[in-house]
Amino acid sequence: MSVLSHDAIIKAFQTKEIVITPLNENAVGPASVDLSLDNEFRIFKNTDSPLDIKESTNYREETDVVTIKDGEYFEVQPHTTCLGITRETVTLSNGICGLLEGRSRFARLGLFVHITASFMNPGISNRQVLEIYNSSNRVIRLYPGERVCQMIFMRMDGTAQYKGIFEHNYL
Repeated sequence: MSVLSHDAIIKAFQTKEIVITPLNENAVGPASVDLSLDNEFRIFKNTDSPLDIKESTNYREETDVVTIKDGEYFEVQPHTTCLGITRETVTLSNGICGLLEGRSRFARLGLFVHITASFMNPGISNRQVLEIYNSSNRVIRLYPGERVCQMIFMRMDGTAQYKGIFEHNYL
C-alpha cells in the first residue's frame, strides 16, 4: 500500500476512485483531505448503570442527538466523549482505503476526533462518525463547518469491499 499524494488524490477524484461530496478544493493538502463537522452530535445519556462493551450494544440507544444551527457551537465538557459526523460523504473505490486523523492544530488544544477507529474500509460510501474526546481541563467549543480532521488515502494491493454493520454510516 502507498499513501496518495496531492496529485494522486486529484487524479483519484477525476477517475472517481475517491468521491467527496461536497468537496472543498482548498481542503486538499499534500497527502490528505480535510473534512469538516456537520451540525449533529450525540451525547451519552447520564446514567449510573454500567455500559456493556459487547457486539450487541448499540451506541444509538445509549446517546441522545443534539442538533446545532450553523453559526452556533456545541460544547464538549472536559474529559468527556461525544460523537459527531462529517459534513462530507466519502466514497472510496474497492482499491482505496483511508485513515482518518485529527488535525494537529486542534490536538494541541486537547481535541481527539477519532479516539481509536481511524481506518476507513475500501468500498465505503458514507459520512464519517467522529468519536470526539476533550482531553483538556477546559470546555471545547465545536463549530459546524470547521475542518477538524483529515483523511489520508492509500492504494491497496488488490481490491476488497467492506460489508458490515457500519456500511451505511449515520450518526
